[in-house]
Amino acid sequence: MLDVTRLRVIDAVARHGSVTAAARELHYSQPSVTHHLARLEAETGAQLLQRVGRGIRLTEAGRLLADRAAEIIGRIDAVDAELAAHVGLSAGRIRLAGFSSAIGALVPAALAQLAAKHPGLEVNLVDTHPPEAFELLRTGKVDVAIVFRYDETAPEPAGVRLHHLVDDPLYVLSNGPSTLAGLRDATWIAGCDRCRSHLIALCAAEGYAPRIGYTSDDMVVMQALVAAGLGVTTMPGLALRTHHVAGITASELPGSLRHVYAATYGEPPDPPPIAALVSALQESARQESAGR
Repeated sequence: MLDVTRLRVIDAVARHGSVTAAARELHYSQPSVTHHLARLEAETGAQLLQRVGRGIRLTEAGRLLADRAAEIIGRIDAVDAELAAHVGLSAGRIRLAGFSSAIGALVPAALAQLAAKHPGLEVNLVDTHPPEAFELLRTGKVDVAIVFRYDETAPEPAGVRLHHLVDDPLYVLSNGPSTLAGLRDATWIAGCDRCRSHLIALCAAEGYAPRIGYTSDDMVVMQALVAAGLGVTTMPGLALRTHHVAGITASELPGSLRHVYAATYGEPPDPPPIAALVSALQESARQESAGR
């Protein structure tokens, strides 16, 4: 049977790419880390590491084991929080990951509601993009991930369940009323890979490829560039309602929606703290939609 301590060692080595850094994180000596890796190779019967100059790198088998180790360790670390709250919601810890506009528009009200009902619950928050949030969820480093998708037909990762929060309309931001068709010759400000891909698809439907001159995920920076007359951009409603620069015109794109979900992992039902957080997020989303 694989030893959990040794799984933690290979996970740390894989993340840091060195025995020295892994030892530092785990508060082990370097010989101790090397010993654990040797024992892990003996237990698995596979070569997990190979020497490269003065360093090391994982073999294919090592990468496979390290990837599974991260998932196993995440699940083990999540057990404490789930068991602490299994009999009720008087204590425990929930770890939440989400993207910036959802954190700004939906999370504060949800966490305030949760704190009022269950003051003993501790919530940790990470600001990150959906692909990274899904990975944190898969490996057990967070319990709930707020994610978005433009295509509802795309399958979610294995083991992930999506709880609908809100359908978020998309807007074109410019210095005056605009349509996509009328911005064929404009300079565009593009965001993350998902948002950029969606922008390119929208413009392609109008028969052109957008000329992208600036790249930023910061909605303050994007709007500042628009306000200065340097370009145009698209922005979801949640981001726009969190921060809106005066003088910029926001024109809604008919039929273009970003679907926002709270994602959880594993078979239902969710543990009580996770279910309570998802419920609070859904209520916050309903209030946000009603206030548009």
